[in-house]
Amino acid sequence: MTLALACGVGVANIYFPQAITPLIAHGLRVRTGLAAAAVTAAQFGYAVGIFFLVPLGDRLVHRKLIPALLGITGLGLIGAGTAPDLAVLVVASAVVGAVTVVPQIIIPMAAGLVAADRRGAVTGTLLSGLIGGILLARTFSGVLGQWLGWRAPYLVAAALILILAAVMTAVLPATVPTSQERYPRLVTASLRLLREEPDLRRSCVYQATVFAGFSAAWTSLTLYVTGPAYHLGASAVGLIALVGAASMFCTPIAGRRTDRDGPDAINLVCILGALLASGILAFGSAGGAFGIVVLTVGMLVLDVSMQSGQVANQARIFVLRPEARGRLNTAYMTCAFLGGSAGSWLGVRAYDLLGWPGVCELLAVLPALALARHVVHLAARSRATPQDTPAESADKVAL
Repeated sequence: MTLALACGVGVANIYFPQAITPLIAHGLRVRTGLAAAAVTAAQFGYAVGIFFLVPLGDRLVHRKLIPALLGITGLGLIGAGTAPDLAVLVVASAVVGAVTVVPQIIIPMAAGLVAADRRGAVTGTLLSGLIGGILLARTFSGVLGQWLGWRAPYLVAAALILILAAVMTAVLPATVPTSQERYPRLVTASLRLLREEPDLRRSCVYQATVFAGFSAAWTSLTLYVTGPAYHLGASAVGLIALVGAASMFCTPIAGRRTDRDGPDAINLVCILGALLASGILAFGSAGGAFGIVVLTVGMLVLDVSMQSGQVANQARIFVLRPEARGRLNTAYMTCAFLGGSAGSWLGVRAYDLLGWPGVCELLAVLPALALARHVVHLAARSRATPQDTPAESADKVAL
């Protein structure tokens, strides 16, 4: 549970700015669309950090690496919370995103500490903590920012992260590095794995597209409910996220179902769920109490779909090469967050040009791309003989 809590507190720094974008815009006297650059910078920084720092989880001792990254994250949050203008905030957000990759080091570490038949369940438990951090972060920042201003969430988060760094120094298990490769080869290994592992590439496509839609929806939702359609405060986004936090209870279930049925079955359900969410969210244009209820339900469906799909994807990739789980996760999460940062940018552009209906159309297109890729895979698998698909049969045996 401590590791799950660490995942949640660590990842929250990427997401809590989404709920206070209008407050940042007002405080720094810039347009709301420009203030959203802090969100995009954090997600882009996270993708960069995953690529360059997460592979160190295979090379360095976790008990030293994880507290060090948390300490730097705390300092970056202080820099963001005291930023005098948007440019400094964007740079600080990118730095925070780059070093707050601790959850992506903890998850493959934990996967290597348990038996293969429990890997999906453990991954699901850790992701439930991560989801709690993602969704409750918006509640935390929305309410705190509404009362104390946009800087308060950054400074409070800095204090929490620095406390967590001290706790992790004491509670992390003793682990032995699985690789002695030099850093340049360690980093480029992720690119080699992408080239050599079709199932890794497929998992990346699924998560990058669905997560892009997820990021587009959440970034734009803040603009929508605080704008002329609803005239609500930033705390309203936090309350919607609080309801969405119920999805954290779904990922352990998704993990157990992945162990039982294999990742492909779970992916199909989750991709269809993301498409369903786009249809539900489209009714948010109705306004009033009905519109808020619809937006809340739609975001809950989207959260459950995206996070449960991630359980299936990570369970699939962690069986490919056990000695390189950190590097596999690096390739996977880098692609996911490049998709997420692109989704945030596209979501703001769609909202500026077409309003909330444009965001919902974008959300429908992105998981449809994942569905098309999955249908191609299922069709190819159905045509193959059992002898031709050892990787697929291994999904159920090895998990």
